[in-house]
Amino acid sequence: MRTRRSNRMNSSTPMAMVRGILAATLAAAGLAGMASTAAAEPGAARVVSVQDENDRQQTVMVYSPAMDRPIPVQVIRAAESARPTMYLLNGSGGGPNESGWDVQTDAVSFLRGKDINVVTPYGGSNSYYTDWIRDDAVLGHNRWQTFLNDELPSVIENFLGANGNRTLVGVSMSGTSVLNLAIAKPGFWTSVASYSGCAQTSDPVGHEFVRLTVENWGGGQSVENMWGPSDSPLWRANDPLVNAERLRGTAVYLSAGSGLAAAPHDTPTDRRVQEGRIPLPVQIALGGPIEAAIHYCTVNLTNRLHELNIPVTFDERPVGTHSWGYWEDDLKQSWPFLAQTVGSRVN
Repeated sequence: MRTRRSNRMNSSTPMAMVRGILAATLAAAGLAGMASTAAAEPGAARVVSVQDENDRQQTVMVYSPAMDRPIPVQVIRAAESARPTMYLLNGSGGGPNESGWDVQTDAVSFLRGKDINVVTPYGGSNSYYTDWIRDDAVLGHNRWQTFLNDELPSVIENFLGANGNRTLVGVSMSGTSVLNLAIAKPGFWTSVASYSGCAQTSDPVGHEFVRLTVENWGGGQSVENMWGPSDSPLWRANDPLVNAERLRGTAVYLSAGSGLAAAPHDTPTDRRVQEGRIPLPVQIALGGPIEAAIHYCTVNLTNRLHELNIPVTFDERPVGTHSWGYWEDDLKQSWPFLAQTVGSRVN
């Protein structure tokens, strides 16, 4: 059974253990890949094309001046106009190659029935959805923080006829990103939810986690192309634990599991295992330790927010590996919280 934690928790996970398991476990974090799109003429952010998927779903191409290309955005329209918007970010795979919410979970059918618009950008694999200081030979030109905080919302919310209330949800890699996006623009996001996202980046453990995500799994040329060398101030500027004070006024929801394998998702009955999306031994042997490390980060941020008297809801799962079945559950578990923050109907 899950436990909503509001008191201080023990964060004594040995640093050496956490550091030691990172290199061996990041392969469970997701699939690499980036959507490839044609360049557009420079200019203001704007909708450049719309493809209807069905009566409520669309693929909208939104031109990003910062990245000088159109970005594919999956949209689920609310049944009514003037409704709030959920920005649902994919993990390290960015969405292509069946690596995102739409294929790995039942998020589309679940959210389609809710009183909210849903917006999911496609691409940005292993980019941490941040602004990189240099282009990367493998991961390309990334200015995702500018796109998500400054370019996309006004364009897509005008397109949807949304009401300006917005929540931001991320998983795994983007679980770190959503916290940093809120920190970079206090008050812009009504609420954020981070499922299994490591909430520290600038200490040796956090830095190594990011480096391995970008370079080892993502195949990036160098993590220094993102925020510079490890002693660069940009690493501390993009560390949610260091900058927790800037989350004041934003409703925060965190979730993480212990890393212990359990039914129903760490068994042959899980549909992703049945479909061959990940071998069960890999999910358990690698996804278990990685989730334990992320639990350590999440406890640290929860404790820091308590120290600052900033409200936080921590859904601490006593079991669970770093895998999509638990994040599917997290979305449903957090929905009442998110709906309340943006004024949406729960049912």
